[in-house]
Amino acid sequence: MKVKFQWKLLLQIFWSFFKISPVTFGGGFAMIPFIIKEIVDKRKWLSHEDITDVIALSQTVPGAVAVNSATFIGHRIGGIRGALAAMIGVSLPTFLIVLSLGISYFFVQDNPKLEAAFVSIRATIVAIIVYAAFKIAKTAIFDKTTFFIMAIGVPVLFFIHPIVAIFLGAIAGLVAIKIKQKLGYTIDLQKNKEVDPTTDPDYFMGAGI
Repeated sequence: MKVKFQWKLLLQIFWSFFKISPVTFGGGFAMIPFIIKEIVDKRKWLSHEDITDVIALSQTVPGAVAVNSATFIGHRIGGIRGALAAMIGVSLPTFLIVLSLGISYFFVQDNPKLEAAFVSIRATIVAIIVYAAFKIAKTAIFDKTTFFIMAIGVPVLFFIHPIVAIFLGAIAGLVAIKIKQKLGYTIDLQKNKEVDPTTDPDYFMGAGI
């Protein structure tokens, strides 16, 4: 029974990413809304906070964001086998589509209607990425500190590599926590809120320690 359940879960992971991959024009970031809808809202395998962490982690290692994100999510759900199922699921449709388009492109590359379609697709991709950023922002930006880090990080990205920005963000978060602790705040990272010992009655009952 357990083996049957594991195979069923692996097939569900594979099919989930197999469905997501063909419709995510624009790369890994365009995939985020579909991942949230499928993995969080429909399957309820992970939370919004988990997805935010996975997306951030997937950008700190080499490789495509889409494949990295799928692999990390699959591992969180089903271990190593889940990671393999997600990675194959997200890669297989792309491989088949690119292979087909590569063969057919030589016959339609000068078609003006096709060029117009790709121009519209590129504009739509921008909207998808902005929507994905908004969805992640709702869980990643929850206080003045995280908003300040975001506000500084956006213009900084025009001058430094995204990986450097991620590490600087991590350092800024550690420094911010140290400062808040010295000021007497207890940080609840699970609930994404700060606890002020002067105003929170639970703090004095031991909940804030």
